[in-house]
Amino acid sequence: MEVINLDFPLNIDKTELPPLSLALGYFDGVHRGHQKVILEAKKQAEQKGMKSAVMTFDPHPSVVLRKSDERIQYITPLAAKTNIIEELGIDYLFIVNFTADFANLLPQEFIDQYVIDLNVKHVVAGFDFSYGRMGKGTMETIPFHSREKFTFTVVEKFTCGDEKVSSTRIRHYIKAGKTAELPELLGRFYLTAGIVVHGDKRGRTIGFPTANVDTNDEYIVPPVGVYAVKIRIGETWYEGVCNVGFKPTFNKEALRISVEVNVFNFHQEIYGEFVMVEWHKYLRKEQKFSGIEELVAQIETDKQNAIQYFEHIDKQLPNKCEK
Repeated sequence: MEVINLDFPLNIDKTELPPLSLALGYFDGVHRGHQKVILEAKKQAEQKGMKSAVMTFDPHPSVVLRKSDERIQYITPLAAKTNIIEELGIDYLFIVNFTADFANLLPQEFIDQYVIDLNVKHVVAGFDFSYGRMGKGTMETIPFHSREKFTFTVVEKFTCGDEKVSSTRIRHYIKAGKTAELPELLGRFYLTAGIVVHGDKRGRTIGFPTANVDTNDEYIVPPVGVYAVKIRIGETWYEGVCNVGFKPTFNKEALRISVEVNVFNFHQEIYGEFVMVEWHKYLRKEQKFSGIEELVAQIETDKQNAIQYFEHIDKQLPNKCEK
């Protein structure tokens, strides 16, 4: 997949591009609704003899439009989103630098410059996609703005449990610790990534060494508690138990949340390595114990509960959603 970064004004010559079938959207999470849009663009490209493309935006429009200093967290930060889109078999990914000037484009200007001028011959977007200044352009206005230079497909709402599958809904699930319910919406388990850093090394003294993962701040981390997880180290996935929290038994003044994974059947030093954590099942809330023996007994219980979960997990992801 070729990744092309676009600025405002447009910094690319359309003669460099083949005819394209383009999926439009922000696509945070690249959830199953997003996948329908992207795969429709890919199907149209195959049917029409074109190349497939996706256009997304960075940073999130709210960073520019709401003029707030609050840090935005993502289901899939840009690097993760790029990897997932590539796995879907797309030929081109356009990443538009979302600025105030870009946001001020009239709907017709956006279509002229970022669709027609990119040699796009077919556009695919969700029913609720909007474009141009104040989102005045919609899938109802796109026939007018297209100037008959391209055709288009509108993808209807994708639902699960009688409710729209949306990035907002997924964010709510993550923040509520409903990690086991996310595959229905995402089409995969939720992932975060980070670097293994030195911790207080107390886990190894009680027989449960942990990988202390300094998670990329752009990710939404599930709430405090204990989870059954998988962790990818190098190219291999391992099962484990993850504690998200402030380690209350030992640390009364901890301020920053920690993500620590006890990796089953793994004994190597991995400080400084990039790892990915796949969040499976919430096991229990974090709690303070009266002493080491009680803590060790609970960690062993958590480990056995996680092992039992992984032994019985259905190999097929749950699917109560529309096809």
